[in-house]
Amino acid sequence: MRDHRSPTDISRRTAVGLLGAGLAAPFIRASHAEAAWPEQTTFPDILKGSGEVRIATFGGTMQETQQKAYFEPFEKISGIKVRAFPGTNPTKIKAMVETGNVEWDIAQLSRGSIMNLQRSGDYFEKIDYSLVDDGVGPEYRFEYGLEMLVWAQVMAYRTDAYKDAAPTSWADFWNTTKFPGDRAMMGTSAGGWPELEFTLMAAGVPADKLYPLDIEKAFASYDAIKKSVVKWWDTGAVPIQLLTDREVTMTSVWNGRMAALQAAGVPAAISWNQGLMKRDAWGIPKGAKNATNAMKFAAYSTMAIPQARIAFGIPYGSVNGKSNAYIPPERLAVLPSAPAIKSQLVNYNYDWWIDNRDTVVSRFNKWLLS
Repeated sequence: MRDHRSPTDISRRTAVGLLGAGLAAPFIRASHAEAAWPEQTTFPDILKGSGEVRIATFGGTMQETQQKAYFEPFEKISGIKVRAFPGTNPTKIKAMVETGNVEWDIAQLSRGSIMNLQRSGDYFEKIDYSLVDDGVGPEYRFEYGLEMLVWAQVMAYRTDAYKDAAPTSWADFWNTTKFPGDRAMMGTSAGGWPELEFTLMAAGVPADKLYPLDIEKAFASYDAIKKSVVKWWDTGAVPIQLLTDREVTMTSVWNGRMAALQAAGVPAAISWNQGLMKRDAWGIPKGAKNATNAMKFAAYSTMAIPQARIAFGIPYGSVNGKSNAYIPPERLAVLPSAPAIKSQLVNYNYDWWIDNRDTVVSRFNKWLLS
């Protein structure tokens, strides 16, 4: 969804025509049987305890998957009771901390949400990384949060529109002569952040030279595609609906949405190349009553096997490099954390966006009306 927040921070309940097919679900369940999930044979004693931990989630299919992959096994092995609450939201956390009535011990947010809130005050506890498995790479660690889910913002296209040659870059997205058809891109009406990275790569900026983003060059590139963009989408269900209804031939999209669309038989595909690798994270609100248990849970959930179990249930990736050994090749092939896919993605720079969001969004809104 996504600006500094995670894809589910912005409402996903607007895809009326897709509800029956299950395409509006924020996360898509795989067909793998639970029996195929890897078994947890070891559990560090340091993560055991008593009492409870209150976890705020995005609800829906995501919480259902977490219940089986995280909550139930953690409660059974650790001795800590898990209470899950749908409706995680950084605004709610801000209010809880400021009033001293912290109802959650840990919450699923995005790295950007945590950083953005922490920038304006002291809203989160520091993470105790002495508990965290060494398979979690440094790119997923930051002072006030622990990333726990990898997803990607990518290009999607209708394969029946481009039978001779498939688009493989944002330059192709911009090339309406070779790849004719209407486009859709993410807008800002629901709090989203403009896709400046895509505009710059379309203009020829190498993926490893994107940041700091050249705002002037980005908007000059936007000018070249503006007339072909028929929809600036604001929720993740919209680009899927547009592809399904043939209203566009190409769009930016969240990768997790594509699984159900393809399963429903819509001739569409993802181009992973030059996509943005984004992440969700656990944050522990300042003053949480069960902060110690929350930290133990965060550490457990990012171990290799729990991470692999999540990947069976939803088409998003793992932050623990050891997880790949427990995921079948056919499932790994559709996850953004798979080595072959991850190497094609650009690591989204949340720091740059936190510093420049207001400037860029204001300019984008004025540009859109010009």
